[in-house]
Parts: sequence; C-alpha cells; structure tokens
Amino acid sequence: MSRSITLLFILLVFFSGCRNKGSGRSGEHKYVIATLKGPSSMGMIRLIDSLEKTDGGNCRVEILNEPLQVRKMMLDGTADLAILPTTMAAVMYNKGLDYQVIAIPVWGSFYLCGSDSLVKSWDELKGKRVFVMAKGMTPDMMFRYLLEINGLSPDNDVILDYSFPTHLDIANAVAAGRADPAVISEPQASMVMRRNKEIKQLMDLNLEWQKSVGQAMAVTSLLVRKEMADENPQLLKELIEEYQKSTDWVNKNCDSAALLMVTYNIMPDYQAALEAIPRSNLKFVEADSIKNDIEEYLGVFFKMNPETIGGKIPDEGFIYP
Repeated sequence: MSRSITLLFILLVFFSGCRNKGSGRSGEHKYVIATLKGPSSMGMIRLIDSLEKTDGGNCRVEILNEPLQVRKMMLDGTADLAILPTTMAAVMYNKGLDYQVIAIPVWGSFYLCGSDSLVKSWDELKGKRVFVMAKGMTPDMMFRYLLEINGLSPDNDVILDYSFPTHLDIANAVAAGRADPAVISEPQASMVMRRNKEIKQLMDLNLEWQKSVGQAMAVTSLLVRKEMADENPQLLKELIEEYQKSTDWVNKNCDSAALLMVTYNIMPDYQAALEAIPRSNLKFVEADSIKNDIEEYLGVFFKMNPETIGGKIPDEGFIYP
C-alpha cells in the first residue's frame, strides 16, 4: 500500500509540474515525451500506463514509428524528451540542437534472421545477399563493422541489399519470404518469426558486437531538451526514476508487461511481446555513469564514417548534466 501511495504522490507532482510550466509555444504548454514503437516504448510501458490511468493532464507520450519522426519533433522544439538512436543523437547535437543524452535505455536488439539454418558463422555469409535497412544508418553501419571485424568485405564478399528502407518494410518482406536473410530488430524479429515459422534467428548481432568490441551496444539514447532540464530539474529527476522503475518492472514481470504492450498497440499480440522482451536488451542506465562507453560506441562509427555521427565525437556537453 505504501508503494502505491508513493507512486501516486510522484505522479501528482509530475502532473502538477506539467500544468504550471509556462512556455512561448502556442496554447497551454505540454511536456511531451517522443518515443519509438519498439524497445524504448516497451521499456517505459508502465510509465505510459500510469499516465493514461491517472489522466496525465498536460503530460503525454507520443509513440512514433520511425526516428525521423522524432527528429522532426526535436527540430521544431515540440519534444521535451526524445528517444533516438545514439548515432542520430550525436548528429543532432553536432548540428547545434540543444538536447543532451540523459540515459541509455536499450542496449541493442539486432538479429540476423532467415530460413537457412546452416548459416551459423560469418564465413557462411560469403557470397550471399543480405537485406539491410537504412543505408548509412545504425543497422547498416553496425552490420558492416561486424562483417569487417570477422574477415569479410561488406562491398565485395557480401551483397548488401537496401530494397526495404524502414523497420516495417524489411520486417514485412522477411515475413513474406522476399528478404532472406535480413538484419532486423526487435520487436519486429519476434513478430516475423511468429508470422512465418520458417524464419529463425540465425545470429545474435548484439552478442557478436559485444564479443568484438568488448561492451554492449549503447544503441538508443534518451535525450532531454536543455530548456526543460533547466526549468524543472526536479520533475526531470522524477521522470527518469519512473522510466528506470518501469524498465526494471518490465524485465521482472514479462507477462503483465506483454499485456500492456498489446493494450497500447506497441505489439500486435501477447505471445510476440512476451518473446520480444528478453531479446530487446532493456536496461536503463544514466548516461553520466557511462560516458566512456558512449564515446567508445560512437568511436566505432566515427572510424567507419565520421558523417554517421555528425563529423566528430560530441564534446562533453553531449551528456547531461
């Protein structure tokens, strides 16, 4: 009972802060969290549910399909907190956008999936066509790096096919047998394997990255708009605590979390959600405690192509506070 009262108190403070904050935006100001339909919203599902059930007032979460949609909200200043791939976050920061990384909530959810169960090592990919989404973006550069570190030239030994540019495009193509094998991420990987029983997980690319680099992939960042952080640091602290608690709860209560993910249309069915949770590598870690890990992660992309992170490793201001 005491935990419920404490949570209710925190949420009331959270909502009150949202209502009282002023802004130059048209209409009454709203704190907006722009998240992505995938592991990031899966990890915050209990927070999303709490806001919905207690009538979050002027606080709301927008669940979007693609990072470019989040980027647009950051560019026009309508997102107070935002989820983006860490590489894209670096690009935005290096372009002068006033957002800082406050946490890493997702540590890689990429898998090579296909029907050829004989593919169990990198050598067996030589001469094959592999489908990858978003040329030059995180999935592509990550896979290219892994090919190179494992002795394969991504431009000569493997045919990389970019026919399907988005998460949904490539997932649908894999499920229909038109992209095999392919690099896809959770929760699409679990959904595809349920739709097409011939499709299997061939390689855990997150594990392969960790074996090659020596650390997990700091793939997804939670960013805060500096104006919000300056004006209401206590509210920000409470929100971060609730996101972290939500992520811990999801990992410990997969059954209940899976039901909520279906309720809020993050996942199409319970079983797929249940299978996707452990493969999504949800772990909320505040960025200030892992500055070196984030820099080393970005350093891999910088060495491959500096433009993938905006031309340079971000300076110290990239990390909040």
